[in-house]
Amino acid sequence: MLADYIAQMIEEMLNQNGGTLELQRNEMANRLGCVPSQISYVISSRFTPERGYVIESRRGGGGCIRIVRKHMGQNEYLMHFFCAIGNSIEENEAVAYLKNLLGNGIIDEKEFRISYAAISSSALSALPPSARDRLRADIFKHIILSLMNER
Repeated sequence: MLADYIAQMIEEMLNQNGGTLELQRNEMANRLGCVPSQISYVISSRFTPERGYVIESRRGGGGCIRIVRKHMGQNEYLMHFFCAIGNSIEENEAVAYLKNLLGNGIIDEKEFRISYAAISSSALSALPPSARDRLRADIFKHIILSLMNER
């Protein structure tokens, strides 16, 4: 799949450049033989804050997109997640955060499964859908706080 190839290519360039990359969307699209919107899609869907990236876009003069992989200590990383959750979080977004925590070795597989069970829509099914995302955010924040306290 082209999106997977683009994401892999960007990851490799990030690794080669110490976690920071500036790229021109049009130039990369020409190299890969795709449209620039495909590059934008991959960046916006796979290089997100919940996955540990900061994206900056500059317009004019050919424009470029800057991607920075965040390097933080464990508690700083957890606090970033705590703040990013906000007052409400959808299940798929919370799972992306959990996968990020797992992938970065902050939680193990067992902690992932327990946390997911606590914030899943099935666990919150007694609530109306409008209240689930708010409660999920509260539960997830408490999970993060407990991880910060034990590390």
